[in-house]
Amino acid sequence: MAGNITHTVSNQPPPLAGYDLFAADRALVEAVERHTDPELLDEVRAELSGIGAAAGSAQVQEWGTQANEHPPRLRTHDRYGHRIDEVEFHPAWHRLLGKGVGAGLTTGWVRPSGHVRRAAAFLVWTQVEAGTCCPLSMTNAAVPALRTDPELAAVWEPLLTSTVYDRELRPAARKAGALFGMGMTEKQGGSDVRANTTTAAPLAEAGTYTLTGHKWFCSAPMSDGFLVLAQAPEGLTCLLVPRVLADGTRNAFLLQRLKDKLGNRSNASGEVEFDGTWARRVGEEGRGVRTVIEMVAATRLDCVLGSAGLMRQAVAQAVHHTTYREAFGGPLADKPLMRNVLADLAIESEAATALALRLAAAYDDGSESERALLRLALPAAKYWVTKRCAPLVVEAAECLGGNGYVEESGLPRLVRESPLNSVWEGAGNIQALDALRALHREPGALDAYLREIGRAHGADHRLDRAVKDLFSELADLEGMEGRARRLVERLATVLQGSLLVRFAPPEVADAFCASRLGTDWGSTFGTLPSGLDLTKVMDRARVPLPA
Repeated sequence: MAGNITHTVSNQPPPLAGYDLFAADRALVEAVERHTDPELLDEVRAELSGIGAAAGSAQVQEWGTQANEHPPRLRTHDRYGHRIDEVEFHPAWHRLLGKGVGAGLTTGWVRPSGHVRRAAAFLVWTQVEAGTCCPLSMTNAAVPALRTDPELAAVWEPLLTSTVYDRELRPAARKAGALFGMGMTEKQGGSDVRANTTTAAPLAEAGTYTLTGHKWFCSAPMSDGFLVLAQAPEGLTCLLVPRVLADGTRNAFLLQRLKDKLGNRSNASGEVEFDGTWARRVGEEGRGVRTVIEMVAATRLDCVLGSAGLMRQAVAQAVHHTTYREAFGGPLADKPLMRNVLADLAIESEAATALALRLAAAYDDGSESERALLRLALPAAKYWVTKRCAPLVVEAAECLGGNGYVEESGLPRLVRESPLNSVWEGAGNIQALDALRALHREPGALDAYLREIGRAHGADHRLDRAVKDLFSELADLEGMEGRARRLVERLATVLQGSLLVRFAPPEVADAFCASRLGTDWGSTFGTLPSGLDLTKVMDRARVPLPA
């Protein structure tokens, strides 16, 4: 008996499983209620609780682990030597992707309050395994680009917005649902897509081309179709490349290798060669960037949502662990310094969620003023929220101590994933420059932004002072490029502050304004000023497990 004492497990938290990820996230629930048509609210709550319960189940969480532990494998040839260019995935990947499609994560453009309900589901599903969110994001985002060509949209939109996951490579006419990827960047250009060298040679049939070239990053290469950019006779053009042609033969889509990525390992990203590849033009020839810009904007919103989801899961894990873990005479979460850290993390997470859902609501509204707001607020949010994700997740992992450095905790996977959304769909400098471009070229964007933050005028003196300082920055846009990051950070934090002052509990808004907009805050998490109600802030982020 005495020899078994050291095998007794004590002072360990229970598994964070068997709960509804949506219902347990108060900030997300309130944002959905705020931005959803009241007549649809019961339906939307039930729908989101369904995906939340699935995401919080031990079974689905295990699928996420399995998909990450068994990354995709490239098979260029079959046993007989025929070129097949396929990627093999673990069964858990297909289960997760099927759940995501079935939950409506590609239907943002075709349902009432579609963007808000999809945004909330995307934020929840990211917490299971972010890799599957890549093809789901691109499929949803392809819809507005395809709508520039009604004939193409009539064929593909019903498939992209289907809730059926059809994994087989078949012609579109024989599919029950389809997924889309994209291939924009090339090895010599990166974000500068106008430097692309892939060529599109016109064929006899109007609007069709053959492509020759090489894409450095092609996301989700087992998708049914891809939007790509290539140089046609009139300039850079957007084209649709189907994986399988109408007669059932495979298109020339040569997978050269898969990327060995830091994170997002369950998802395949490949290098693709086009050699006589058949493609159909989307939009006007020579206007490729203009055609695809709505797709890029939609995937940038998903980067914000994805980072908000990773933040939320990291905070939930940190608060959960420290609630049950005892040290120095009591639960870690009760220690004043740990409480400061957890509250600081919770504030950052809630601010990210509030901003992300506000942007999704702007898509649902669709008015000119809301579209103008997105032109400035979206790149600012993409810049700021995605950059805050990595330090937050690392700090959350530290709350678990050595346990947070062990793969079984799940935190290392979140850490590896945390920089991704800042890099993809235009890294930080690209977002800052896009925000500057909106300020210079689209005065309506700044007007819409100022109207939005003006709704909180007078509610908090620190917010009002931050708005005044922002006006001073905006007064001198000449020579702003070197200071663009500073300006865009301020645009994002002021917008977050205005949302929290209007909609969050007083203790959350107070802590945000005192730290992010005030002067009494350090350079790391856990440096909130004294006098704040940190217990309420932290408790709001806690996941209440079923009895």
